Amino acid sequence: MQPPAASANAVDIGTRFGLLCETEWFIPGDSDMAGDSDTLDDFAPYLMNRIMRRYNQTVQGEISPHGLTVPKMRALAALADRGDLTVNDLSVFAIAEQSTMSRTVDQMEKDGLIVRAVSPDDNRVRVVSLTHEGRAAYDAVWPTMRSVEGAMLDQLSPERRALFLETLHEILAGIRQHDF
Repeated sequence: MQPPAASANAVDIGTRFGLLCETEWFIPGDSDMAGDSDTLDDFAPYLMNRIMRRYNQTVQGEISPHGLTVPKMRALAALADRGDLTVNDLSVFAIAEQSTMSRTVDQMEKDGLIVRAVSPDDNRVRVVSLTHEGRAAYDAVWPTMRSVEGAMLDQLSPERRALFLETLHEILAGIRQHDF
């Protein structure tokens, strides 16, 4: 597929980003970013989901030799970054439904990656913590996660990356359902 002849600014997303299986053309300035378009190509949630699906597929292929899945990887990353968490808080940070996170935590505990303990503040609450094995697994996969992210964002200048992350934080703050 060739880019539309009208623009020399076309970027082959399939090749440059390595994100999409098919080749698509993005022409900066040609799409209606005001939200008036009725196409999926101008619908931010659709684009974000496509990008994250491709990221997760790539990461899964890289972490499976470590015996990890994307949900386990997210839980390890959340615990490594945030410290001990309740299952409910872990499900928020690891981006999973609470029931899915409970099953993931059960498996991670069997795998020796985490331990659960009664919260010192509330006997009804269980707190999840990384074990040494869990920390080692996280340390083994974190560079891969960053590398895949780097490849995904490689075409952005450092200034555009910073702006992109700032925009994501603004959106998250605007839709946040939790204090964190």
